[in-house]
Amino acid sequence: MVEVVAALVWDEDKFLICQRPAHKARGLLWEFVGGKVEHGETKEQALIRECMEELAISLSVGDVFMDVVHEYPDIKVHLTLYNATITEGIPKLIEHNDLKWITPEEIPEYDFCPADEEILKRLANLHHCSLHKH
Repeated sequence: MVEVVAALVWDEDKFLICQRPAHKARGLLWEFVGGKVEHGETKEQALIRECMEELAISLSVGDVFMDVVHEYPDIKVHLTLYNATITEGIPKLIEHNDLKWITPEEIPEYDFCPADEEILKRLANLHHCSLHKH
């Protein structure tokens, strides 16, 4: 099983999503920024490194929002999604095809990687619940 980490980065009421490059597995699907944990690094270190490599941003990694195990035809992943904040830089397209800041209401407009579906449901529900509390 492959350990994968990703960042849930908010800017007020929008969160960051990235579109995978066309030539990669699950090309052009949307995902949270992140990647594989390399041997010898912690999940937090991996996430900070991936965000620097892929978006040229520095992150402050918070607590775990959610984790899921997903089996793709070619790979089984354990994805841990962390709440995170950008401490330095503005996201740049280095690896990805595109990036967007979206609200939870906009989730249905994008095709995400299947591993993210449970997470997106929770995000949409959380948002839905917070709307009704005010």
